[in-house]
Amino acid sequence: MAVSLLVHEVSDLCLGKPALRSLPVTATVGDALSALKRSGESYLSVWRCDHASKAKINFEDCRCLGKICMVDIVCFLCREENLSSPFDALRCPVSDLLSKVPGLVRHVEPHSSLLEAVDLMLEGAQNIVVPIKSRISIISQRKKLIHKPSLSSTIHNGTEFCWLTQEDVIRYLLNSIGLFTPIPALSIESLNIIESNNILAVHYDDPASSVVNLISQSLTDQTSVAVIDHEEKLIGEISPLTLASCEESVAAAISTLSAGELMAYIDCGGPPEDLVQLVKLRMEERDLGQMLELMEELALSSYSSSSSSSSSSSSSASSSDEEFGSGGRCKRSGRYSARMVRRSEAIVCHPWSSLVAVMVQALAHRVSYVWVIEDDCALTGIVTFSSMLKAFREHFRTLA
Repeated sequence: MAVSLLVHEVSDLCLGKPALRSLPVTATVGDALSALKRSGESYLSVWRCDHASKAKINFEDCRCLGKICMVDIVCFLCREENLSSPFDALRCPVSDLLSKVPGLVRHVEPHSSLLEAVDLMLEGAQNIVVPIKSRISIISQRKKLIHKPSLSSTIHNGTEFCWLTQEDVIRYLLNSIGLFTPIPALSIESLNIIESNNILAVHYDDPASSVVNLISQSLTDQTSVAVIDHEEKLIGEISPLTLASCEESVAAAISTLSAGELMAYIDCGGPPEDLVQLVKLRMEERDLGQMLELMEELALSSYSSSSSSSSSSSSSASSSDEEFGSGGRCKRSGRYSARMVRRSEAIVCHPWSSLVAVMVQALAHRVSYVWVIEDDCALTGIVTFSSMLKAFREHFRTLA
């Protein structure tokens, strides 16, 4: 029965989880940007401790203060003062990127129960940090004493950590979904888990600059910003997951394009050249020379990288063209990182969709939410991992 899951520990969910990539709170925004690009990770954890320092550190001081991603940097660069001086902004402390919302990251012990983790997530935690047995050998530890640890060091006083997300818990519950009958087969409408209030949405022709605060909020809420037409019908989204695959210069596009144009700009495969030129023109009109310089630097870096790659591996390029088509939209671009990218098409379901169907849909697309629409594409709400967890938590209460 489902009650058996109550005694499972969070360590059961940590099997096979990689150790966290981390940054000390003393790092800069530029350090965070470089570490994200080097690691290929979507998120990096920020820690109170700095193991590059020679000072002795107590284990109690090794605490994760929060997490940062490319979207945090992009939104930071979109601030008016940073648009005019992006290179100065990159020298700011990484703490400027951390969310002011408390409790987004929580520490627990490996023996904490799954139910405790679910309760923390329903209280607002996005990531549960769990200590795991270090897999670093004695030789590796000796090397770390000789060489200065990198910004993405994963060991803290001989202990490694991983974190659990709402996605991890939902996937774990899905593996035992038969224990929750009949809840999984019920519609999301009958379970009352469709959130229809405070939906983050913007009209297609609204300026994208007006969406910056909504993007930040959607990152905190682990949702997205819906793009709708004047009939309130859903036509797409501006997703933090898609933005996280872009380079930092996408801040220029956000500051100059409409919401609809931005959807096309960040779509998988790189922005259309006409939109790139439009952004540059508007940057010049606004006298944002440094941001324009940043765009040019990244474009030049992209060209140099692609030229080097094509000359050294022409056969690989040929096979890639066969797979994706010449100039195909899913080829890696210098404006897009090696992290997973996805299109700005919204993932949708209907009020009568079953809970298990929506769970599978969200997990398959690696998103933490699914938009709810009617037959005519009118947006009626959103279902999130958090609301799904509420349904399972209510079931747990009936078994207690």
